[in-house]
Amino acid sequence: MAQVVTAAETLEDKLTQELGYDDHFHEHHHGDKYQSNFLTTYIFSTDHKIIGRQFLITGIFWAFVGAAMSIVFRLQLGFPEADLAWLKPLLGKWIQVNDAGIGKLDPEFYYSLVTMHGTILVFFVLTAGLSGTFSNILIPLQVGARDMASPLLNAFSYWFFFLAGVVMLLSLFLSTGPFSGGWTAYPPLSALGQASDGSKAGMTMWIVSMSLFVVSALLGGINYITTVLNLRTKGMNMWRMPLTIWAFFITAILGVLSFPVLFSGLLLLIFDRSMGTSFYLSEIVVGGQILDRIGGSPILYQHLFWFLGHPEVYIIILPAMGIVSEVLSVHSRKPIFGYRAMVYSILAIAFLSFIVWAHHMFMSGVNPFISNFFVVFTLIIAVPSAIKVFNWISTVYGSNFRFNSASLFALGFVSMFISGGLTGIFLGNSAIDIQLHDTYFVVAHFHIVMGIAAFFGMFAGIYHWFPKMFGRFMNETLGKIHFWGTLVGAYAIFWPMHYTGMAGVPRRYYSIENFDSFRHFVDLNQFITIAAIVVFFLQVLFIINFFY
Repeated sequence: MAQVVTAAETLEDKLTQELGYDDHFHEHHHGDKYQSNFLTTYIFSTDHKIIGRQFLITGIFWAFVGAAMSIVFRLQLGFPEADLAWLKPLLGKWIQVNDAGIGKLDPEFYYSLVTMHGTILVFFVLTAGLSGTFSNILIPLQVGARDMASPLLNAFSYWFFFLAGVVMLLSLFLSTGPFSGGWTAYPPLSALGQASDGSKAGMTMWIVSMSLFVVSALLGGINYITTVLNLRTKGMNMWRMPLTIWAFFITAILGVLSFPVLFSGLLLLIFDRSMGTSFYLSEIVVGGQILDRIGGSPILYQHLFWFLGHPEVYIIILPAMGIVSEVLSVHSRKPIFGYRAMVYSILAIAFLSFIVWAHHMFMSGVNPFISNFFVVFTLIIAVPSAIKVFNWISTVYGSNFRFNSASLFALGFVSMFISGGLTGIFLGNSAIDIQLHDTYFVVAHFHIVMGIAAFFGMFAGIYHWFPKMFGRFMNETLGKIHFWGTLVGAYAIFWPMHYTGMAGVPRRYYSIENFDSFRHFVDLNQFITIAAIVVFFLQVLFIINFFY
């Protein structure tokens, strides 16, 4: 027995030397000199699994904040004559009560809610909440590393994200209100403080928050890339990595290459707002006065923003694709069909995402000959996307498939990705986009293909790896109710929007009831609002299941 113990100790010492663990770590590992407490274990931890859980819980918080905002402005759209005085204790002065005691949502705050909803869901939830969670938890485990390449940098990544959220949250309590110029922050609304109340301090805090978020994304992305390249276990070359790791790896590269461009655009925006420059302004008339700003163009900002904005779509969707590939493969009980084709399709999507940004700008005065280039490459993205869909279906086909919450959400992702992707073919055509631009057709398209699909991938990952994260299984009955309700509800919300969009109903309008050509869509808006409320409360089931 003593010989066995001695051999085990010798093997442990040998592994410690080969893996590069020093005596300091060895002492910490055995708890001789290091006493952990709640703060060091769960708050200021550098453990990748704890940081992943921090990203997850913070992302869930922001998801409910952003969703609650959407319910408020959907109430205005669906029931423009309704009395919202009952919301006054929550929203204060932003609910305007008339002499008859009828409460109405302040129009300026309506635009703030739309802006904050988009910003929070796109960046704080579907970027940090999705990629930050699963990249942190899975990359070291699936490549065989002890932790991230730089655990401290990893912790800083989360805390910069947390600080960005705090700044954004504080902007909601400003007397002039949060920023109200749309989540894309186009100038001149974002560049001129006098444009509206929402363009004052709220806009400045939005820029500060997004700048902190960019720092978080860069710190995390550099760490993920370095870990994958340098800390893979012996024998794992790039072609042996799981598809989840390929997805997180390419996502990190996209973020590192594109987020600095947004940061530079925001820096120039600060100069225009605070230092009298005119990068984005030229002969703007405000209150009957021509501003002394010449030479700039808001089109420059659009190019800078969308150079991030379109890769951002794949920064959101690629991690979900990687998760779905893993979940479908596991529950089909066989390897993914066409592994190399799946990897090449990820690489092709990533490359093409950098050369199609101007399809968001067909209506901004882009040269029609140049727009043809962007049309062609936008439609080419359908090819690698179709390869992935074909391989997912082929993986499931003929298998002894296990239907549970995780696998159902993965299948739901495939359904949403196909449905939303098909509508993208219309928007990718510059001629058709003339009719559909800035309508609810656009809202329906990107919510299905990027928003709901990414959420389904996120839910699939949570249900699948929940035992790995928290040591127990989630309740399957609640999980399946959550899936079916969310699937049907999501289509009930966004499918009708395609019809209103094709009829020309513009997005972001406070009310459409005063337009003769749109008034007959008020009933459809009511249906959409009711469906949104039902889906919102269905997510409470997920929270109950999460902490059950």
